[in-house]
Amino acid sequence: MSAKRKVAVKRAAKPVAKRTKTARAPRKAPAAKVVVKGKKPHLVHRRPKVTAEEKLYLLFKDDYEARQVFAYLRVETVGELERYSPAQIIDVLTKPLQQTVGRIREKLAEKYRRLAGDDAYLSTYLETRDNA
Repeated sequence: MSAKRKVAVKRAAKPVAKRTKTARAPRKAPAAKVVVKGKKPHLVHRRPKVTAEEKLYLLFKDDYEARQVFAYLRVETVGELERYSPAQIIDVLTKPLQQTVGRIREKLAEKYRRLAGDDAYLSTYLETRDNA
């Protein structure tokens, strides 16, 4: 018996259109969600990236002014710094300046002098001094 062989016929291949990859937008981490409980908005925080024991000088090694603030506040860790509000930090830092300017104004007022635009202080100082 004769074996019949099938002859494969080569077909002309059709050009296949390449699948183009569409550029995907990079995924962004979801922002902190705001949940309203009652009347005040409440932020749902994520897990912190640093511990409360993290040394501030390591986090702010390139920020000389921030390290000076930490030295003035006498704080060394993130946990110690978190006890302060922004307003408290500003108050602690500016209090010596306010006291110094107050002493300057008083010393000038004693000599009947004043800083620019400080007429009201001079007149008030002189009135309280004369009445005492």
